[in-house]
Amino acid sequence: MADLKLTLVVACALIDADKRVLIAQRPEGKALAGLWEFPGGKLEPGERPEQSLIRELHEELGITVAEPCLAPLTFASYAYETFHLLMPLYICRRWEGLVTAREGQTLAWVRANKLRDYPMPPADIPLIPHLIDLLM
Repeated sequence: MADLKLTLVVACALIDADKRVLIAQRPEGKALAGLWEFPGGKLEPGERPEQSLIRELHEELGITVAEPCLAPLTFASYAYETFHLLMPLYICRRWEGLVTAREGQTLAWVRANKLRDYPMPPADIPLIPHLIDLLM
């Protein structure tokens, strides 16, 4: 088996006052287009995961998140065909600003026990039970 490049991506389960989780549909033209995922993205060189997530949430959704409002919940480790993904999942219940789709993505607020109704990348699926345990 060939060595796969390790790719570190950070994701966030934004949780609203009604205990719903925000997911975003990957737009056309991107890898895995049409699938639903938790907001986040790749770390840039020299970034800590929390810094990356704060940057990504601002870029993608127009919200401001303070680092103390990010709590690590779990992580995904998944071997895709051309790389191995390591993805910590944080939860966040407090942010400033209105959640807005700034990159052409469709957004949905979903109850944790309904997340399986949305097609997701294989790496995201094992994260769902942790959110169900937390929120249901």
